[in-house]
Amino acid sequence: MVRRRPPGTEEGWYALHDLRRIDWEAWRNAPQATRQRAIEEGIEFLRSHEALDDSEEGGSAVFSVVGHKADLMILHLRPTLEHLDRIERRFESTALAEFTERASSYVSVTEVSGYMHEDLTDGLDDIEDEGMRNYMKQRIYPEVPDANHVCFYPMDKRRGAENNWYDLPFEERAEYMSAHGDIGREYAGKVTQIITGSVGLDDHEWGVTLFADDPTDIKHLLYEMRFDPSSSKFAEFGPFYVGRQFPPEDLQAFFDGEAVPTDEDLDGDSLDVGSEGHPQTGGEDASHAHGEADDGHDEGDSGGGGRPSPGDAPHEEIDASTFTRKAGTYGVDVADGDAGYGLLFESGADEATLHEEVEELSGNFDHYDTHVKTVVTTDDDSVAVVSLWANERAANTASGFLADLPGADDGIGAALTEDEDGGESTDGNDEAESEESSGGRPSSGDPPHEEIHTDEFAHRVRRFGIDLEDHPDAGYALLFRSTTAAEDLVDEVDGLRENFEHYDTHVLTTVRADAGDTAVVSLWVNERAANTASGFLSDLSGAGPGVGTNLESDEDDDEDADAETHGTDEDDAIRGELDDLDIYAGQPHGEDVYAMVLYSEADSEALSDELGDLRERFEHYDSHVKSAAYADEHDGDRTAVVSIWETEDAAEKAGGFLSELPGIVSRAGEEESGFGTMGMFYTVQPDYREEFVETFGEVGEALDDMDGHLNTRLFVNSDDENDMFIASQWTDKDAAMAFFRSEDFRETVEWGREVLADRPRHVFLA
Repeated sequence: MVRRRPPGTEEGWYALHDLRRIDWEAWRNAPQATRQRAIEEGIEFLRSHEALDDSEEGGSAVFSVVGHKADLMILHLRPTLEHLDRIERRFESTALAEFTERASSYVSVTEVSGYMHEDLTDGLDDIEDEGMRNYMKQRIYPEVPDANHVCFYPMDKRRGAENNWYDLPFEERAEYMSAHGDIGREYAGKVTQIITGSVGLDDHEWGVTLFADDPTDIKHLLYEMRFDPSSSKFAEFGPFYVGRQFPPEDLQAFFDGEAVPTDEDLDGDSLDVGSEGHPQTGGEDASHAHGEADDGHDEGDSGGGGRPSPGDAPHEEIDASTFTRKAGTYGVDVADGDAGYGLLFESGADEATLHEEVEELSGNFDHYDTHVKTVVTTDDDSVAVVSLWANERAANTASGFLADLPGADDGIGAALTEDEDGGESTDGNDEAESEESSGGRPSSGDPPHEEIHTDEFAHRVRRFGIDLEDHPDAGYALLFRSTTAAEDLVDEVDGLRENFEHYDTHVLTTVRADAGDTAVVSLWVNERAANTASGFLSDLSGAGPGVGTNLESDEDDDEDADAETHGTDEDDAIRGELDDLDIYAGQPHGEDVYAMVLYSEADSEALSDELGDLRERFEHYDSHVKSAAYADEHDGDRTAVVSIWETEDAAEKAGGFLSELPGIVSRAGEEESGFGTMGMFYTVQPDYREEFVETFGEVGEALDDMDGHLNTRLFVNSDDENDMFIASQWTDKDAAMAFFRSEDFRETVEWGREVLADRPRHVFLA
């Protein structure tokens, strides 16, 4: 018997989600004086608890719940259960409570676990990484964001006979959680979360509270997570409550049926905010204590976590590559985290004074999930503060505080991430491209080097004693010539190399000389990291324009050439021959489409269920045509998975996801040598289905006697028995074409015109 090791946990504040339903009939029938007293006592109760009059730590907020499940949700975070118990009883003593009844409630405690860091066993003191400790503290001692909208739901991990979360090894669970977290991090700056554990405290195992200015950001996040295996296989959900946050002072407007918060129109346009504004969590001084601006609550901006609106930020915006190099001279890797915007302020103050000021300021910044890091750093005699944030809005607000630091000069800032295509990809799954680079190096502008062919590059660096084959880990190489003597350049390059070696994508950087010529050669794991390094190398003394080469792209040149011949010219020739035979062949890989076919040993029904979730994801892309699982009509041991797309690139990307389906053993054409697989798709009229299958059997017998025939199978769509797919493998093109010229096939085509529901597709799969 294997007893699974539970991951360690660390708890923080206890949480109460108090959901109330209003007795509207009693409210309408009550005297005005009674209602006025209820409103006054309700406001006093909510205001007092938001101001933490009952405790030195925690937070409270009130929300108007949309839908029939409740009318109000009051969220309380407190250090102990005793605090929550007293809060419940205190509310019941107010006149407002007489007009409410408990719709539901949920008791839990903020939590971080060993999935976040496996060294977490007996407490946060086990974590040596100070940054990770601070991040975990932020998770278990959170500030209630003042974002417009909230979504709360409880959940469990499934313990079914087939999928049992608690039977998985820790490493597998940790991998699931890491992938799940990657999705959440894509919504940094849009959605803020408070995760609470409730094992032994309430009916489910966790409570999830999500905050966002735009409720569709919550929907998009949860929708995307549903396709992640951590959810699709193992998540069970309780009821969902969706609401809108409003300040206690708006309780009267809530009961009067007016818009809340009252500083916003129903259509979402912000109104002028009076002197009262939108109260900040933690009392009237909280905005100063947590580093928020005093310029009101900008409802029009979708930045997550309720971050304050910036004024004109006191820094100059520059391009990302220049900022990356500038921060790098101070030893800061701007990609060491989820930074979307960076700031740098140089200062004339002494380092010790600046450290003290920034430590306090950074502590306030840490209250916000949009904060990545803020550090004091030096470069020779210069001192600077580098501050990285998830988005520009949060950085602009921080910029004002950084500009007020002792001795601070005018700062610089840059957007570190952007959509290079200017919009959403429509040619398949963008997620398939997420592994483009390792080490998390930042994107740069156009790198200051020219790309040349690998053979030419290898010839140039061989002169300087570098053999690229000696560095198999290198994926991209750079060469910069310099007019500076090698011995004078060594110290400069040594300092640069020390910075490069902080990154796991760095392979080699060295100064070389030959016959009086000086060169710097730098090798990297991937092109993205090399492009960033290129900017630093171009700033070396005497450096001229550099050259670079992608060492990975040329490795497959011969294979690519073969693939081009086989996938384009040869396919075109075959299609032409088929056209001469009056057989429509469409595009290579499909009828104006491209098909990806894989084979699986899994049960067809189970595979169809798994594929269903993936198909829903594919259908978000305009380039997706169809995806289905096909079972062998004659009880063979294979199931075919077919995915059809409008572009070849999209089909190839989809193949990466399809390969993760259960029991996948190969792609079409990978198992047996020869010409490859000819795929034929037929939709049969229902009345002729049995006759079609019988005819296939007769044709199959004829195929067995043909030279060059390897294998032909009839597959049937698991969701539509009239949708047929025939996969036929041949040793060479001539053998396959001989079949299409045969009398047996010609008679079958003639007969098929009567029994097929639409025109067949003949597709070259490999």
